[in-house]
Amino acid sequence: MTAAIFATLLGLAALAWSADRFVSGASAVATHLGMAPLLVGMLVVGFGTSAPELVVSAFAAAGGNPEIALGNAMGSNIANIGLILGTTAILIPVIVHRGVLSREMPVLLGITLVLGLVMLDGSISRFDALVLLLVLGAQLAWSIGAGRRRRPGEPEDELAIEVEERERRAGMTRRAAWAWTLGGMALLVVASRLLVWGAVGIAERLGWSDLVIGLTVVAIGTSAPELAAAVAAARRRETELVLGNVIGSNIFNTLAVVGLAALISPMAVDQVAVTRDLPVLLVMTGALLLMGYRPGDHGRINRLEGGLLLAAWIAYTGALVLTAG
Repeated sequence: MTAAIFATLLGLAALAWSADRFVSGASAVATHLGMAPLLVGMLVVGFGTSAPELVVSAFAAAGGNPEIALGNAMGSNIANIGLILGTTAILIPVIVHRGVLSREMPVLLGITLVLGLVMLDGSISRFDALVLLLVLGAQLAWSIGAGRRRRPGEPEDELAIEVEERERRAGMTRRAAWAWTLGGMALLVVASRLLVWGAVGIAERLGWSDLVIGLTVVAIGTSAPELAAAVAAARRRETELVLGNVIGSNIFNTLAVVGLAALISPMAVDQVAVTRDLPVLLVMTGALLLMGYRPGDHGRINRLEGGLLLAAWIAYTGALVLTAG
């Protein structure tokens, strides 16, 4: 137990430092590539910080504990919306551009519904896993293509001015930006793995089920990179990066984490995951879409709405812990 506690604390300390470096690098990469912060949040930060979920779930499935993998993916998605986006919106309201409401958020809700459909028969087969992974490939190709396209009606000189301004704010050379991004990502993965190892060791001593461990301790542990990166980004007022992080991470968790785990070892789905956890995930994903809507060019998730998201996550997680035994 002592070693597990030490590993947890060490992992948290490493995450706190590396996340700040990672966000700085990712923002600079966005500048040098001429990409929107939202796209970098989805592809670099969102998918990169989801690597712990992927690694943990793959090992869990290979070790004969696929429920940890499913719980990890669903619990991380719920934590991303409730804990991470809720906390960020309390610190600083999150801007939601109209394009995100019309494209990325509905895609995320649709992908979540696809996960629900493959869970309904009580199992996720290798065929289901292949479908999820193919959808991921299509989503990646679409995101890259849409992100590189200029907004309709945007003059070329305005785009150049925007890129030049972000280059000035980045204050990093191209080499330094990639070094901090890749180095920070690597340390995030290592630190998160250490944190999860310690947290799971503690939880197992408490006698919790694999599903509950995945939904709570593992989900919170593997979401720690996203939380640390989100707080660091909020300090820089890069709310687009935070939102892109959450959307990209949830898409990646749903498609890649569950898909890879089921491809390694087809998993039985506990009925309680369908009747309890899936509805919570769907409601919170739908709430994200509704909260972001405002008349005009963009909406925002304000502090009150952020507080509601965080309160919902605390209530859900508290109920899981209280009934875990």
